[in-house]
Amino acid sequence: MITKYALVSVFDKSGIVDFAEVLVRLDYKIISTGGTAKVLKESGINVVPIQEITGNPESFDGRMKTISFQIESGILFRRNNPIHQKQAKQLGIKPIDIVVCNLYPFEETTKDPKVALSKAIESIDVGGPTMIRAAAKNFHDVLVVVDPNDYDNASKLLKEKTLTHDLRQKFAGKAFYHLSYYDSQIGKFLGEETFPEEIPIPGKKILDLRYGENPHQKASLYIQPNSNSIFTNLKKLWGRDLSWLNLTDINAGMESVKLFNPSKDGKAAVIIKHNSPCGIALGSNIKQALQRAIDGDPESAFGGIIVLNWQMDMESAKIIGNFKNEKKANIDIIACPEIEKNALEYLKVVRKSMGIYTFGNIKYQISNIKCQTNIRWVDGGFITQTQDNNIDDSFNKWTVVTKTKPTKKQIEQMKIAWKFISRIKSNSVIVVDKNLPMTRGIGCGQTSRLRSTRIALSQAGNFTKGGILASDSFFPFDDSVKLAEKHGISAIVQQGGSINDKLSIDAADKAGISMVFTGRRAFWH
Repeated sequence: MITKYALVSVFDKSGIVDFAEVLVRLDYKIISTGGTAKVLKESGINVVPIQEITGNPESFDGRMKTISFQIESGILFRRNNPIHQKQAKQLGIKPIDIVVCNLYPFEETTKDPKVALSKAIESIDVGGPTMIRAAAKNFHDVLVVVDPNDYDNASKLLKEKTLTHDLRQKFAGKAFYHLSYYDSQIGKFLGEETFPEEIPIPGKKILDLRYGENPHQKASLYIQPNSNSIFTNLKKLWGRDLSWLNLTDINAGMESVKLFNPSKDGKAAVIIKHNSPCGIALGSNIKQALQRAIDGDPESAFGGIIVLNWQMDMESAKIIGNFKNEKKANIDIIACPEIEKNALEYLKVVRKSMGIYTFGNIKYQISNIKCQTNIRWVDGGFITQTQDNNIDDSFNKWTVVTKTKPTKKQIEQMKIAWKFISRIKSNSVIVVDKNLPMTRGIGCGQTSRLRSTRIALSQAGNFTKGGILASDSFFPFDDSVKLAEKHGISAIVQQGGSINDKLSIDAADKAGISMVFTGRRAFWH
């Protein structure tokens, strides 16, 4: 009877004893290393120390222990190839038919942005990936298992002798994905380029979505390692599961509210429809902020997604109840850091299908991921770009270009408006209340800036009188300024930089409107 060998070498020891016991009962001899061998021995499992196979001791602080001619040959030689079989016999190579391996915790080690380079380097696994790669390449003959969550399934397949060629190939594919995920983190950590010549995108699936952008499409959510994403802590408390559109709407809302730190700027609320705000507002409490966000465009808020930067309490929950009772309007999803228990129970009654989610504390700092970039998919590939962050830092570069100077209050409202508009779908023009930190009119996603201006002013109604108008780019002509004058706008903030800037400035001067150039565009697509 030919002796069967399984090589077990794991950093994450969860479930490994039970899996190894199954392998032993199936007559596999366990080859193991260091810490794994110690755990197995302490559990009464006989282990063949890897040194007995390699003929070499563990050396150089454990850097050399599994890489050897004997180990890799035992994994790689083809069992149905007579020449390979003959060579293996001549060389005394023991066939390793199962490789169970997971890697040093590079992701965990580098979670601290201040981690020492030397410590990070010692978390780079070399032997593990070599064994995994070899086993995955030779999946016709070798089963490779890299995920502790697969131990039960692998045990069942081995015991029932139902491990088909196709299933082996799936295990191998997962192993190569695992290696790519691991190596991509190391490359990003060590590399200095924001846009390297070759770039993998590491992501770990954390959620299968209800469906994609449309019901006939499928979708899943992946998160990059060591990100500060709210989605790593997302918890469903009630109601519907998330679709692609629901989740991207929550993300769009988060992009808006995380620009405002509640301890400094105020509590923030946003209503999102189709990845763009239809109402954004700040308040001294979350009830006030939410009411203002809804009041910004009650019609569009119907069927919207609410995202908050503060805990939802009973008073703010009642805003949603009143919205339904008075306007006969529903909210599809609520996402907030936390929610009071009584507020949750109240909202369950307001609408049984409304999804209620919490995501914990918002990380206001930039993610720890090195060279963090945004990704936009295009046909056959993708574009990456640096993030549009540090909006506050741009305020000191603003220039007043009109004879009428903005008041201190107007400048304050302009800054809020510029943050609002930086997360609204372009082309966008918005009207912000003259006193309150809230949108009164939003014209977005238009191909004409004048049309965006018309929409924003029309939606704002009487609140245009003395209001603040913001444009995410420059005005190519003076038509939008003249239209703002007709509606009583008192101040304008825009990028500036058009060849027709003088026309816009002259129109503002004639109307007595103060105007500020930011020198920075705020497109958001």
